[in-house]
Amino acid sequence: MTWQLSGTYFEHCPCGMVCPCTTSGLTLPADQERCTVILAFHIDTGSIDGVDAAGRTVVLVADAPRLMSEGGWKVGLFVDDHATDEQFEHLGAVFSGQRGGLWATLAGLVGEMLGAERVPITYADDGRTHRLRVGDVIDMVIEDWVLPDSDEVAKLTGMTFPAPVLTMARSTRSHVDAFGVRMDSVGSNGHSAPFAWAA
Repeated sequence: MTWQLSGTYFEHCPCGMVCPCTTSGLTLPADQERCTVILAFHIDTGSIDGVDAAGRTVVLVADAPRLMSEGGWKVGLFVDDHATDEQFEHLGAVFSGQRGGLWATLAGLVGEMLGAERVPITYADDGRTHRLRVGDVIDMVIEDWVLPDSDEVAKLTGMTFPAPVLTMARSTRSHVDAFGVRMDSVGSNGHSAPFAWAA
């Protein structure tokens, strides 16, 4: 059982910039009473046990305690509706931690799987603007944070998940009502980055 996936990702949560959960390795509490986070991954290249995964998009919806390291996360999974049955099964196994690697380290924090569905997903990464639409349940846009009087985006280094360097971003559109998880939080935290994983 081997797999490797690479592509781009972005996420959004209701914390202020910058999310203490992400920057502390989940050891500091979120700004809100609960942590709600949407993570979107578009796979440019990759395979899982010989099954091609290129072109697929996976979205995770998570509701977690304020201190995420306490565990008990509630997680739902979406895969774009162009995925074959085999791709859907293999991607679900990777992103739930069943196939080892990065996701296996997080699997122990999940207390409840809310479901897994194939739905229409629009994922757009236009340089510094990142857009996601999942059916009629998620509609979000984040924009990378450009430093004042500069053309450079602000970045966080030394991170562990899901990539070692994350670009800071802020939401300009935010609506989530999926698997019982709800969020409307314009102006709050986001991150984006390329990713490359293997196990």
